[in-house]
Amino acid sequence: MVNTRLTRTVGSVSMLLAVVLGLAFLGQSTLRLFDDGTVCAKTGFWVNAKLDGGLPVVAGVEASSSQANLCQQDPSFAQRAAGVGDELTWGLFAAVALVMFALLLRAIVDNGPFTDTAARHLTRLGWAVTLGAPVASLLTGWSHAWLVQSMAPTVGTDVQMDGPLELIVPGLAALILGKIMRQGVAMREDLEGTV
Repeated sequence: MVNTRLTRTVGSVSMLLAVVLGLAFLGQSTLRLFDDGTVCAKTGFWVNAKLDGGLPVVAGVEASSSQANLCQQDPSFAQRAAGVGDELTWGLFAAVALVMFALLLRAIVDNGPFTDTAARHLTRLGWAVTLGAPVASLLTGWSHAWLVQSMAPTVGTDVQMDGPLELIVPGLAALILGKIMRQGVAMREDLEGTV
């Protein structure tokens, strides 16, 4: 039988962490979008370059050639939004994944582990992780590339996926286990109907 106290505790902690991460994302996003501060991005484009006259950046951008760090003093709203996408996307992904996990654990506590409800929640968690990891990675990479390009137009705009794409494997595993659980539930229902 499922240890419901432990499962309920883990589910509650997961939901609490999801709420904290979600609130942190909303707070940080709001502050960064409407703040008058600088927006910075690192790039490895000029790490080994020694250019006469400094790095080729747009007006209002301070560039450090030793670390290839670009900072826009008076950023546009689009640059602020790109900064949010560059730095905070994975926090939002983690909050969504934790909510899905907490809902799965609540379904297990309420209905048991081998039910159609638990299988549906496991499948949803699998889809959220399988699709969410590459989307978050692409959004982070695109935001970073656009932000660097807006501060230093001579830099190429190669978008790189930035983040732990290994998360796709557990997402696919959750999808497969969700399918197996659904088939097991259907077989159990057929057996109970036969008996």
